[in-house]
Amino acid sequence: MGLFYVNAKELVVINITFSQAILAFIGAMGIPSAVMGFIVWRLEKRISKQEEKIEEREKAREDLMLLQVQNTRAAVALAEATARAVKRIPDAKCNGDMDAALEYAADIKHKQKDFLAEQGIRALWE
Repeated sequence: MGLFYVNAKELVVINITFSQAILAFIGAMGIPSAVMGFIVWRLEKRISKQEEKIEEREKAREDLMLLQVQNTRAAVALAEATARAVKRIPDAKCNGDMDAALEYAADIKHKQKDFLAEQGIRALWE
């Protein structure tokens, strides 16, 4: 097989075999493919690192939400205990506001518990 190269003054013939031509073609096409493969690999690696960071942040957000719910429950329990203790003091002169506050706290506590139970059930089916 002969390849022709035209120079300004003369025609040059370069003789290469078919296998040499195939190897030259594969080599010429393989280098850009290898470079693109490396670039894609680096991008995939960077994307996976970002996804891991996002998952860590989401986990931390869930943990924070759980701690906030637990903190709210603890505060309500403390407030209820304090209110009940104050009501038992004979000289405290509690009015109806204390009873209303206790009822309100119990109502909100039950609504929160129901909401979280509903969210838990929904999460099972997602």
